[in-house]
Order: sequence, then C-alpha cells, then structure tokens
Amino acid sequence: MDFLTLFAIYVVVVLTCIALVCRYSGQQQTPFTLLVNYISKVIAPITPKWLQSFSQWALHRLFHQRSSMFICLHVLLEAAVYAEFTYEVFGYCREMDTTLSSLAVPYVLLAIKTFFFYLCIKRDPGTVTKKRVAGQLQIYPYDRRMFHPGVSCPTCQLIKPARSKHCRLCNRCVQRFDHHCVWVNNCIGAQNTHYFLLYLFTVCAMAGDIALLTGDMLLHAVLRSGLLRANYIDEQGQQQQAGPLFVIQHLFLTFPRIVFMLGFLVFVFFLLAGYALFHSYLALINQTSNEWYKSRGYVCQHCHPTSAADHFCSPAPDRSKRHFYSRGVLRNLGEIFFPPRPVHKKEN
Repeated sequence: MDFLTLFAIYVVVVLTCIALVCRYSGQQQTPFTLLVNYISKVIAPITPKWLQSFSQWALHRLFHQRSSMFICLHVLLEAAVYAEFTYEVFGYCREMDTTLSSLAVPYVLLAIKTFFFYLCIKRDPGTVTKKRVAGQLQIYPYDRRMFHPGVSCPTCQLIKPARSKHCRLCNRCVQRFDHHCVWVNNCIGAQNTHYFLLYLFTVCAMAGDIALLTGDMLLHAVLRSGLLRANYIDEQGQQQQAGPLFVIQHLFLTFPRIVFMLGFLVFVFFLLAGYALFHSYLALINQTSNEWYKSRGYVCQHCHPTSAADHFCSPAPDRSKRHFYSRGVLRNLGEIFFPPRPVHKKEN
C-alpha cells in the first residue's frame, strides 16, 4: 500500500469521525451502539461466561456510572500533545526565531483551561435538594410542553422544577440540566454552564494555537529545504517536479510524530469548535442541549419515566414555543454567566 493510499485513508477516517460525531451526538441509537450490540450477540455463544460478565461490568462502570477514566484519558492526551510540542516543535520554533511570548501562549492557555476544567469538575451544577427545591421552583415557569407542574422525580421524591432533569449517572436532579459530560465527570447545569463554555473555548484555543505553531514550523522546514523547487525521479525513471503530495510525503517521513500530532490537533479543533459554537448558540437563545434534543424528539424528558406525564415527548414539536425561555441575547448571556439564585420568601 503506497503513501497516497494511506494518506487518503487517514483523511477519510478523520472526516468520517467528525461527521458521525456531529450527526449522532446526543442520540441513544447510533451506528456504533448498533454495531456493538450486533457483535455482542454474534460472539456471545462462544464467549466464556466470566468474560461476558466482566465486559458487561466494565461497560456499565464506564458508561452508566460516574467514572474518572475519561478525566484520566483527557489528561494523558493533553500530556502527550504538550510533551511532543515541548520536546520537538518548541526547539524547531526557537531555531526559526519564533518569539518566546508566542511560544508561551499554549502554556498560558493550558493554565487557564486547567482552572476552568477544575471548576467544571468540582462546582455543583445546581442540585435540586429538599432545602433548595422551594426556591428553585420559582426560578423558571413551566412551559407546559416539555415541563409540566406537579411532576415528581421517582428517585429523588421531589417536585421537579422547570428545566430540571434527573441524571442517572449522578443520581440527582439538576436545575437547568444541560447534559452529563463524561470528560469532566459531572453534570452541566445552571451553576457551571459558564465554566463549561469557557473550558470549551480555551481547549479550542489551545488546539488551534499549537496547530498554528506546528504548521508554521513545518512550512518553514519545507521552505528552508527547498523542496518546492526540487525534482525527483519517479518509478518510470522520469524526472518530476516536487509537488504538494511529494512535500506531504516528505514531511510524514521526516517528522512522523509531529505530523500525526498536527492531524490530531486539527481534528480536535474542528470537533470542539463545532461543539462550542453549538453551545454558544444555545446560550444565545437560552436553551439547553437537553431541551434542544427533546424539541426534536430525540430523547424523552426523563431518564426513567414511570408515568404518562413523565413520558411526555412531543412527536411533532410546537416550533412557535421552541424558545420559550429566551429573553433577548444580552439577558440570556447574563443568565448563563450570572445564574439566577433560588427565591427565598420572606416570613411575616
């Protein structure tokens, strides 16, 4: 298999991953889950019982319970990228007289990202409790389409405030529930949505800045080597001028780790940039991702419905009321970054 075929496969795989993540994000039935279920059924008869039990336990522990595994994976991937950047790219950039201030930007962004990452992990997203529920019920009115008055959570045994939802993984109801993020091992709700948005944008900035510095380094390496003006002998013995594909192949062979790191960063940047823009759009219209998916019939209101009211999920959503909670762009953003607090009634 020649280089061009491998490179084409690499590009197709990356673009396919981006497309699949964007297409099936938030849906329970995806091609991946269907494939896993099919493979499980096929190999179940020939798989030892102990291995089936272990795999079921591992999958349940990983995807259906709170776990720090994705936090560890996040840190490991980040450490690998920064180690490669520091070990190889940093030195090349210094040789090209790149200023230290430019090279310091990724590390400053790393410190800022770590701060918001920590807040996303540790900050209470807005748990609905017996002490808070009376005040939380007063924050948002019920739209009587996705959220109805008088609906109780069968697990927490509390009246559900409008825009709240019970999270199976955290085993709690969360005020203004957006989603459960496995990468921070926490729910994203009323009290930490702004930290999550800032975390997303700093991660995008990190990936974009390192990708730009790495791309600039590779470009200077190509220009200094004179590859664009070089010639080579092809398989037929004919002299050919080096074109873009030849340059890319040369870079893969000369800087394999750097080029693959750059490809990974570009993939992460476009994936997270799209995700960050999606959440920014939701912030501008004062809608959570949970409400966005429900308004399109992708998910039901509750994780484990026990009654007809709990199982409400409109098959033909009323688009005229889709932005029921929107109060204008500025007030919507203000609500994200300065979350409303529970109302406490004064006692006479």
